[in-house]
Amino acid sequence: MLHLTKLEPFEGLSQQLIDEINRIGVIREYRKGEPAMDPDDTLRHFYIILEGRIKVYQYNPQNNREQTLYLLGPHDMFDVLTVLDGRRHEVMTEALDDVKVLELPIDKVREWLDTNPAFNRAFFPYMARQMRQVEELATDLSLYDTSTRLMKLILKNLDLKNPVKHLGLLQNLSHDEIASMIGTVRHVVNRHLQQLKKEGILNIERKKLAVNDVKRLLEKVEEEY
Repeated sequence: MLHLTKLEPFEGLSQQLIDEINRIGVIREYRKGEPAMDPDDTLRHFYIILEGRIKVYQYNPQNNREQTLYLLGPHDMFDVLTVLDGRRHEVMTEALDDVKVLELPIDKVREWLDTNPAFNRAFFPYMARQMRQVEELATDLSLYDTSTRLMKLILKNLDLKNPVKHLGLLQNLSHDEIASMIGTVRHVVNRHLQQLKKEGILNIERKKLAVNDVKRLLEKVEEEY
């Protein structure tokens, strides 16, 4: 039993649908550093991340630059676009940890979207959040400098209930990976992080980031608007 009811946003599904998902779903695992689901996979299957993190990104081989579109973690789905339009989604993926996902036949997911209001209530708000996230990324890349983009990224992933200890999906990421998320390079990220540390806003130890002064971090971001 996969106990999918414990994973947001699926808490409202009927037991009958949970049982069907558990019956037809297949667990897939990807090791850290390996590619995860590819465009051919997502033409046939839909995925719910159970454990670990997956980076979804674009890569330009001409200049060796990459841009992370978003990180997927537990409770996330992939790929909502292909479910809706049936087209290949030409993005690349990489497991940032050892990852476990639930693989479902894409035709069944489309059937649930047509027939199950509870599944719709889980799927469409999630799709809207992803669209807003990509829109925010495009806006940030166009309008804000790298320092502001970094601070906004930190705030977005901050658990305000426990900011000193937890930075969500950013935790333990390399500076290269963080740079890819805000459209810059490692040494620029390192410089900004060291400045935030110097100001007493961040604490940095072995890739682990902790926010010491949330109020000041918010004030610095607001100064840029």
